[in-house]
Amino acid sequence: MSIDWHSYRTDGFWDELITGSGRARKGAGNLCRVLAGLSDEELAGRRTAAELAIRSMGITFTVYTGEGSGSIDRVWPFDIIPRLIMKKEWDTVSAGLAQRVRALNKFIDDIYHDQHIFGDDVLPREYIEKSKEFREECRGISPPERVWAHVCGSDLVRDADGQMYVLEDNLRVPSGVSYMLENREVMKRVFPELFEDYVIHPVDDYPNQLAACLRSLSPRRSPQIVVLTPGIYNSAYFEHAYLANAMAAQLVEGSDLVVDKADKVYMRTIEGLVPVDVIYRRIDDLYLDPEVFRDDSILGVPGLMRAWRAGNVALANAPGCGVADDKVIYTYVPEIIRYYLSEDPILPNVPSYRCVEKDQRDYVLANLDKLVVKPANESGGYGMLIGPKATKTERDRFARQILANPRNYMAQPMLKLSTAPTLVDASNQAGGNAEARHLDLRPFILSGAKTYVTTGGLTRVALKKGSIVVNSSQGGGSKDTWVVDLDE
Repeated sequence: MSIDWHSYRTDGFWDELITGSGRARKGAGNLCRVLAGLSDEELAGRRTAAELAIRSMGITFTVYTGEGSGSIDRVWPFDIIPRLIMKKEWDTVSAGLAQRVRALNKFIDDIYHDQHIFGDDVLPREYIEKSKEFREECRGISPPERVWAHVCGSDLVRDADGQMYVLEDNLRVPSGVSYMLENREVMKRVFPELFEDYVIHPVDDYPNQLAACLRSLSPRRSPQIVVLTPGIYNSAYFEHAYLANAMAAQLVEGSDLVVDKADKVYMRTIEGLVPVDVIYRRIDDLYLDPEVFRDDSILGVPGLMRAWRAGNVALANAPGCGVADDKVIYTYVPEIIRYYLSEDPILPNVPSYRCVEKDQRDYVLANLDKLVVKPANESGGYGMLIGPKATKTERDRFARQILANPRNYMAQPMLKLSTAPTLVDASNQAGGNAEARHLDLRPFILSGAKTYVTTGGLTRVALKKGSIVVNSSQGGGSKDTWVVDLDE
């Protein structure tokens, strides 16, 4: 029994491949025909081939099993039915992402210098002063190009109206790009014939673009670039190693670097000390330099902030840029774009409520059963309340947390996240063994001397039926994302 698209159920959600009437969306016809022409055995064979490729390529992620329980490495969960986005739509999305990051970099630079945005009453000063990601130690520092967030991963979702919305921005140490790259390699092995039928825009130039972005941060013609990792037990270590290898950069831990009395950074090698010009850091701010932040950190490099402040080394992303990750600050991004760029936002935010403001807080508290409530600085889907699926006890507990610390929370309506066909284990389901699952999308934006936006991104999919939590640590998987030119 192959996939029967006429029996496929979208259940009122916007589906990325199939319309509510059961027809293939524009550009998806050939993909749907190929998939419908495969038997269950052939589909299973393709999925097995994908799993074998993932294992042979060593694509894993780390799941923390709880305090004191350690962590385990798992094979990357991958679905072989790709997500398609038309190039015309993507051009708009790409322009919106570039606009957004440009404004956010101006915002970060402003709050660490003149703070005009406060004086012009666009954003209350206390919102920044109470942000756990604001770093007073970064005041007055001017990174190259006045860019603070060199790598950004913004999460996009599509609602029932088919509109793309920005759900949140990730500017501290955004992860996932290696999985985007590896997903494409796996799909080329599993469905090579589809790459002959479609004009699929590539993503494999990302490591070169990242390397060019990092090189642009140094005045030297051939700067020494290193990737600073917390080590093998970090959940994104696979990505750290992958990107270092792809860029021909050195993968280092804090103990591999040293700052001398002249505030210059060197890498320890068996041949002696080698000067370092650019550090692509995958360590949170508070662990970067025990002289400035946490004095018990063994992950960072003593004196690193001195070297950065002196302009002797570039850090990507710059310390302090996480202030723009704050989900309360997120609610102001449309105003930030208008203020710094004198432009209207190309991509809309999801409608949001700030619990720090009494009228909005009162609305949230009265409608917890309808809203998703998020803490300002958590990530990975942790610490939030999905009101419609929560118990009364859970909602009451969250109400107390909001009242105790309203600055730390914001809320959004529960969106009807778009879906896409995803293979499931059971073969006796309506629609063969493909069912609709909810998903999001994380494109990556590079900012240096130039701006670069990936043509697509990492599509994360909630593999559990009915779930809207797409994070791999909580049962999510991923799909390859195809930006295609083909029109039908």
